[in-house]
Amino acid sequence: MTTFDNRENAFENKFAHDADLQFKITARRNKLLGQWAAEKMGLTPEETTSYATSVVQADFEEAGDEDVVRKLLGDLTSAGAEVDDAMIRTALEDKMVEARRQFIEQA
Repeated sequence: MTTFDNRENAFENKFAHDADLQFKITARRNKLLGQWAAEKMGLTPEETTSYATSVVQADFEEAGDEDVVRKLLGDLTSAGAEVDDAMIRTALEDKMVEARRQFIEQA
């Protein structure tokens, strides 16, 4: 193998690692977001766990965060919680910071 091949493999491995890490952080963010929403809806601990999982799964519907925002807004509105799109997007950003912090602390 040449030096160029080694560098190419290193870049490919780094890209794969970074993509995997970003996926894990986003999944953690969605779980934290689900727990936040469950608290606003007054769910039990068992319901909270299930709901947080459903928020993580909702992110697989389409690319980006719109599927998660749409789910949370619909669920929270149906539960009678006083939230709007801006509150959910702020929570989304806050939980992303928290998820990253948790991964940094694990390392």
